[in-house]
Amino acid sequence: MENIKEKIKNLPDSPGVYIFKDASGRIIYIGKAGSLSKRVGSYFVKSADPKARRMTQDVSDIDYKNTETVIEALILEAKLIKEHEPFFNIKDKDDKSFLYVLITDETYPRVVLKRGREKKEGRAVFGPFVSSSSIRQALRIIRRIFPYNTHTENQLKKMKRPCFHNQIGLCPGACSGRLDKEEYLKDIKNIELFFKGKKKTVLRLLKKRMKEVAKEKEFEKAHKLKKQIEAVNHIYDTALITSTESENDNIRIEGYDISNIGGKFAVGSMVVFEAGELKREEYKRFKIKTVNSIDDVGMLREVLERRFDHSWKAPDLVLVDGGRGQVGVAKGILKERGIEIPVIGIAKGAKRDKNEIIGDVSLRVKKENLIRIRDEAHRFAVNYHKTLRRKDFLN
Repeated sequence: MENIKEKIKNLPDSPGVYIFKDASGRIIYIGKAGSLSKRVGSYFVKSADPKARRMTQDVSDIDYKNTETVIEALILEAKLIKEHEPFFNIKDKDDKSFLYVLITDETYPRVVLKRGREKKEGRAVFGPFVSSSSIRQALRIIRRIFPYNTHTENQLKKMKRPCFHNQIGLCPGACSGRLDKEEYLKDIKNIELFFKGKKKTVLRLLKKRMKEVAKEKEFEKAHKLKKQIEAVNHIYDTALITSTESENDNIRIEGYDISNIGGKFAVGSMVVFEAGELKREEYKRFKIKTVNSIDDVGMLREVLERRFDHSWKAPDLVLVDGGRGQVGVAKGILKERGIEIPVIGIAKGAKRDKNEIIGDVSLRVKKENLIRIRDEAHRFAVNYHKTLRRKDFLN
């Protein structure tokens, strides 16, 4: 134990990957951290959770690898887990539950997340990533530097206008037909290199390309490349530190519900739960405009379409009050817009006497918090519904 204490004492307060080894020198666990000293030290205190205490009993040595950013630590962690398959990383999981980043082999390659059980064929695959919230947040950061396409080739054929993400600068424009394929493939190559842990190569290629286009007096391209170089050099991944080193209840969740009587005075609600708190100042109300019949699923579709046509802060999880129908609609709307966000529904059952969780539960949010968010969305929708009924009565 004295050896371990000395190792922890000498760990840097900087991002990186830590490696736990047993007495035989075998790697038993690999993790990432925004601060190696703080993260590793947290395992060896009395307040550590039972699983952490069980694992640390087998730790005889600690190694680490520095990275400049938490995103690079996340990528290195996945690479090392794939190479060594440490016991405590895979003990309670199978490959089906891990996430992988897939870059497809299409005219305009997509960057998408795939589960271990899903078919993963393309020009490049990276992973496994243990934390779904971390890799989703990492992709959001990367996409702001190198905007990428998420539309399939069949979807692109049907699209008649720029998508939501194109309007806010996250989709390069394959949906609008105004995308320079050669330039786009260079960005895809840079994403691949970044996931291979070759940030320095990415910077070298960007600087070389910037000089080339400046020499050709293509100043708009040169400006774009300069901004990319600055962004890669100064990746702002504070949000990723939060998601990697905090409980999953710190993620941002949006909850939705519908309220109406026989299709009349129909409304929808959106409530926000973030960092363990309800963010009432960010709630939204929707008066249903396009559905006049008793169709809760259709009403939910309208609410979600209107919500995701806005550039409001994106959630890490969408929660809907309802079963497979509501979950399917939500997933469909997100897919249409090329948005990668997990969806969960809470079904009450025929007698409204149960809370069945339906959908992607990989974020491992506490069930009581999901129910709390669902109930809050219901309360907010009902109150708005009653307000409209009262106004109608008084008029």
